[in-house]
Amino acid sequence: MFGRWLGDRTKRAGRTNRPGRTNRPGGVVRAGRTGSPLSAVPVPPSAGVLSCRVLDPVNEPVRHAEFAVSDATGRKVVGGGLDPFGSFVAAVPAGDYRLAVSAEGFTPYRGNATVGENAHASLGDVMLQIAKPPALPEPGDWEIDPLHSSVGFTARHIGLARIHGRFNSFAGAIRLGERMEDSAMHVVIDAASIDTAVKMRDDHLRSGDFLDVERFPTMEFYSDRFVHKGGSRWAITGGLTLHGVTRTVTLETEYLGVGRGLEGETRVACRASTELHRDDFTITWQTMLARGIAAVGPSITIDLDIQVLRKG
Repeated sequence: MFGRWLGDRTKRAGRTNRPGRTNRPGGVVRAGRTGSPLSAVPVPPSAGVLSCRVLDPVNEPVRHAEFAVSDATGRKVVGGGLDPFGSFVAAVPAGDYRLAVSAEGFTPYRGNATVGENAHASLGDVMLQIAKPPALPEPGDWEIDPLHSSVGFTARHIGLARIHGRFNSFAGAIRLGERMEDSAMHVVIDAASIDTAVKMRDDHLRSGDFLDVERFPTMEFYSDRFVHKGGSRWAITGGLTLHGVTRTVTLETEYLGVGRGLEGETRVACRASTELHRDDFTITWQTMLARGIAAVGPSITIDLDIQVLRKG
């Protein structure tokens, strides 16, 4: 129901829409007329059409932006990504709505619109402003706060439902350089602390079929480099040792900034994720595969929510 750019309609009229307006008085046009771009949008009875185009400060489409439309009660009605032109079109029940647009590296946008029956309400061109990046932490030695951090994972079970789990015991240290790119990180995870809330499954995950914690009690990550990817996004690449095998992995990281704890201590927070392929670490679930059962899918997603504190 959305994803069509209506900019050509306003260009043919010889002018560009302003936010909250269309090329007709009152900010609405009739939806679904023959020959109109909206004729391709199915509009049920008692519904109308809401649209906008999202641009950056130099009038380029913000293609990676996402939108959410909520009704007067705050309930989300529709949402998703934009089309290649930075636009969306959505058919919604007639009523009052609030539009939220967000994109990495930009300040979020909020706007209001009223959609009439069989009418088109356009917010026109919405221009996002570049967000000020969060201040970087001071250089020095920092350590992970395990009470306010988590290391979780998601895997497929027999190719169907997802298994969600976590490791309850881990530690880590980060040495931040004068340049963030010169920083280094070391994380150690206790493999036996795996927890999926099912004891029988956890015992199996600790066995020789999977993690083999008696032979390989820990998993370790040593970073090789920090690479800035723009805004608050970083890539942390390094070697992960799991099940006695070391492979290069990249943590796609979002830096969340510096804050103060309840006792006035300085804290730094980030989120990171990576995808592991179990065959890369010779984790093949031998007894299950011998019976033709693929107990866990070929990939596992690791998600980290981390807070660090200054050492000393």
